[in-house]
Amino acid sequence: MSLAVLARTLTAAAEQLRACSDSPRLDAELLLAQVMGWSRARLIVEREAELSAAQHEQFQALCARRSAGEPLAYITGEREFWSLPLQITSDVLVPRPDTESLVERALQLLEDVTAPRVADLGTGSGAIALALASERPDAEVTGIDASEAALLVARKNAQNLKLEQVRWLHSHWFAQLQGECFDLLASNPPYVAERDPHLQALRREPLQALVAADDGFADLKLLIREAPAHLKPGGWLVLEHGWQQDAVVRDCLNVRGFSEVATDRDYSGNPRVSFGRWDG
Repeated sequence: MSLAVLARTLTAAAEQLRACSDSPRLDAELLLAQVMGWSRARLIVEREAELSAAQHEQFQALCARRSAGEPLAYITGEREFWSLPLQITSDVLVPRPDTESLVERALQLLEDVTAPRVADLGTGSGAIALALASERPDAEVTGIDASEAALLVARKNAQNLKLEQVRWLHSHWFAQLQGECFDLLASNPPYVAERDPHLQALRREPLQALVAADDGFADLKLLIREAPAHLKPGGWLVLEHGWQQDAVVRDCLNVRGFSEVATDRDYSGNPRVSFGRWDG
């Protein structure tokens, strides 16, 4: 199958994926790269390569899964976050670029802290914990999750990235952290309301990592309420939340007694990450 047919195949696949993806052409290229065992760049460079009938059939099968709403990362088994290649399974949420704004803020808050102690609560694939560990090799980082299956994914990612200094802890939020205090606590907790209309689009991802009671605020409020017992004086709590939840989250932080409360916007310009300092 010549390049011309390959190009038409990609164009047709992108059109097929348009209804389920914001980036149908990219999805088609990544799926074809998966089938060929190539990088996306090689799809362009290898202009004389042929796509066999078996490869074409496999490609169509992957496109059908994507068209049915399965996240691309679950099909390819990987997702890049903070320039780190992460293995992804259906036991964890697919890391989003918006969460990188949380990592940026956490790193900024830790700039003047030597050998900081950091915890990522609800770590999932380990994305936040591993990003912080990759940038701050002097940090003592702990990734915490209530899901053993998620922690298996996180541990595997740590091994692949040779970031095995990260400690992984099976715990429901702070339950296994008695007596431990940190310079920074970070979390991308469940914050989607149980009746949120956007849940349908997220139905393939683990609901326990997405949905929270109290209109999506239950876990955010728990973290704000309990975090001070696990923060050093001057320590920070950094939380990702929904784009319409920032005012409530800031109010909860202020009421709990945090100072320097503020909100950062994500790469799309939406209020996404709120944080505050605990002065003890």
